[in-house]
Amino acid sequence: MNKNNTILETAKNTFKEQGNAIANLASFLTEDFEKSVRLILNSKGRVIVTGIGKSANIATKIVATLNSTGTPAIFMHAADAIHGDLGNVQNNDVVICLSKSGNTPEVKALIPFLKKYGNTLIAITGNTDSFLAKNADFILNSYVTKEVCPNNLAPTTSTTAQLVMGDALSVCLLNERKFSNNDFAKFHPGGTLGKKLTLKVTDIIDEDLLPKVLDSETVANAIIEISKNRLGITAVFKKDTIVGVITDGDIRRMLEKTTDIKGLRAKDIMNTSPKTIDKNTMAIEALEVMENNNITQIIVLENSSYVGVIHLHDLIKEGIY
Repeated sequence: MNKNNTILETAKNTFKEQGNAIANLASFLTEDFEKSVRLILNSKGRVIVTGIGKSANIATKIVATLNSTGTPAIFMHAADAIHGDLGNVQNNDVVICLSKSGNTPEVKALIPFLKKYGNTLIAITGNTDSFLAKNADFILNSYVTKEVCPNNLAPTTSTTAQLVMGDALSVCLLNERKFSNNDFAKFHPGGTLGKKLTLKVTDIIDEDLLPKVLDSETVANAIIEISKNRLGITAVFKKDTIVGVITDGDIRRMLEKTTDIKGLRAKDIMNTSPKTIDKNTMAIEALEVMENNNITQIIVLENSSYVGVIHLHDLIKEGIY
């Protein structure tokens, strides 16, 4: 038990120390941060993000975030750069270099070539007196007092600080670009996220399944219609107008009161205020309506005409839920 407590306390302390270090980054922000954002916004080139070791790993994530939020970016490993990959860097590209110490041999070897070709260099470093910082055009200070690693050796807090600095850059760029949900969807067409941003009700419903009964029909007929279409619901019409719905739940509640259904009609047990949704509504919005109203099906309309039913199971199948 004591061992488990020690483990949990270590985890909690890790969160606390890293959280404090991240919060402290705000005190290091200068005009260089804002100028860096403006520079990237106005650049006609891409953002090249480079680093070595664990900083290189963080650089790849920053690249992914920039690309997904509207800022073209590529990763270039600092060691590979001086062995051919420097050809990735074009005249108008902005280079962001990550290094805790700012003095690693690979970074020191790379910087003169970047300066030679005239690329603007942004440094994300915890050492503002380093070779990297002194040669950078803009410095984003990611200094941390110590690593959360008990030996103060393994890159932990320092890489988290680099990551958060990169996220801050990305979010500021996103805001300045007025990057919308529709823009985001363009870069995330696949997977669950893409579906949440692009999938509409009309993409899911089967318009051949249109369970319906007249309000004057027997409850028995309504039960058959519900069972036949396996959607757990049927629309109830009076002539050509929907006047209600009957669901599996309505049937169960009726049977709790009486099992004598011979004289009952659809209009006697229907819900006269059914939830409906337009076929062009986003699927994720349909899910919100279901959750807010504690229901599992919604009648789908097109210009007030009945075109189908969307069921919670449809959303689950698509990975929306």
